[in-house]
Amino acid sequence: MSRVTLSRYLIEETRSNHTPADLRFLIEVVARACKEISHQVSKGALGGVLGTAGSENVQGEVQKKLDVLSNEILLEANEWGGHLAGMASEEMEQAYQIPGQYPKGAYLLVFDPLDGSSNIDVNVSVGTIFSVLRCPNGCDNGCDLGEEAFLQPGTEQVAAGYAIYGPQTMLMLTLGNGVKGFTLDRELGSFVLTHDDIRVPESTAEFAINMSNQRHWEAPVQRYVGELLAGKEGPLGKNYNMRWIASMVADVHRILTRGGLFMYPRDARDPSMPGKLRLMYEANPMSFIIEQAGGAATDGAQRILDIQPTSLHQRVPVFLGSREEVERVTAYHREA
Repeated sequence: MSRVTLSRYLIEETRSNHTPADLRFLIEVVARACKEISHQVSKGALGGVLGTAGSENVQGEVQKKLDVLSNEILLEANEWGGHLAGMASEEMEQAYQIPGQYPKGAYLLVFDPLDGSSNIDVNVSVGTIFSVLRCPNGCDNGCDLGEEAFLQPGTEQVAAGYAIYGPQTMLMLTLGNGVKGFTLDRELGSFVLTHDDIRVPESTAEFAINMSNQRHWEAPVQRYVGELLAGKEGPLGKNYNMRWIASMVADVHRILTRGGLFMYPRDARDPSMPGKLRLMYEANPMSFIIEQAGGAATDGAQRILDIQPTSLHQRVPVFLGSREEVERVTAYHREA
């Protein structure tokens, strides 16, 4: 039986679910860019791409060389094809304008070019996260695109995915009808469908959180994690394992494939900062993927996909993964 490549899958989606051809082309271009990023990541010290770039991004975070390179790869791959009206990246303060010599299209692309880049130098899995939105009426007319065009709740996403650069390079993708997983066949040069109809188990005995921040957590998170750590003798009646990679792509990928709960809660260190993770670049696409796989995602108070963004670089608390545990920790927040 012939293997189903990403291109074949997208063509069949166009035929069976009326996926627009320009959306299919957009996903293929993003996938090609991810292959190039994977190649650069795999070079490591051999390619001179480790270490910092001597600059900071809009969030004031030190940029790695691969942060900058990955951002450039995604911009250059997607700017000329005529399928986008604009792009926004975690690494850039403002929306990226499609150069005037290129046609504009009906979609907006939002991405974190290299999530988990603090792990690059220690050879831990990192990845690329992306989200596709429809461009509001009139924003593909040749005028400069403002950030307000991107400020759409996560429910408006038409596609989302991530590539993970680990022992294998994989692309996880949703077009709003479930989640598929594709593994890069380097000999073939194509992503091949290897994981069909991915589902997150509703129950779990595994969680991911940065325990070094425990003293800063709010009371509902203290209560919940305390119950997890109490194990079989505690109120939840079972033992839990903790896993923390400090790469959202890697942590979410584990949860997507075997269940679990990922938490990056609000804490008391900076009252002006409601969370660490970015709504547009990380929380929305990952929540879309997790929900399409049967899981749940909230900020502790409400469904993440229902949040109305107010800025391109807005931050939010995140609780996502197996539905049973997400609902439990969300209920503790609501009680408080």
